[in-house]
Amino acid sequence: MKISDVLAKDSIVVNLKSKDKKGVLEELAASISKSAGTESNNIVRVLLEREQLGSTGIGGGIGIPHGKLAGIDSIVVGFGLSREGVDFDSLDNKPVHIFFLLITPINSTGIHLNVLAHISKLLKQSHFKNNLLKAESTEEIEQLIQSLDEEF
Repeated sequence: MKISDVLAKDSIVVNLKSKDKKGVLEELAASISKSAGTESNNIVRVLLEREQLGSTGIGGGIGIPHGKLAGIDSIVVGFGLSREGVDFDSLDNKPVHIFFLLITPINSTGIHLNVLAHISKLLKQSHFKNNLLKAESTEEIEQLIQSLDEEF
């Protein structure tokens, strides 16, 4: 499986409008709710619960909000880009610009961790991260992800 296999085109938000953590989570959840087959408020609830354990803002302008949700059958990934950056309680206290959202079924610990690790690996490549920040369209973001995507 690849990230591009579980990232639907309509789950990519090129210009996040929200200025705060809850707003970003709501915007991203709305983008994946159709693919996940559940209401976005269910997704937001799970993400906010996870954020209470510790921020998923990992530093370097990156956030990977994630959670496990009962009632979904497969992994769902979303992507969002904030041009201005959002205070996401990041580990380095800097604004987050790049968001990968991950929702998995309750009983999917192994694949959940594999997807998180794969996303982190991609984002450690500075040219990939810089190109994402410059991307202007859904298609451009899809192409960037597909160009480095590999089986995990």
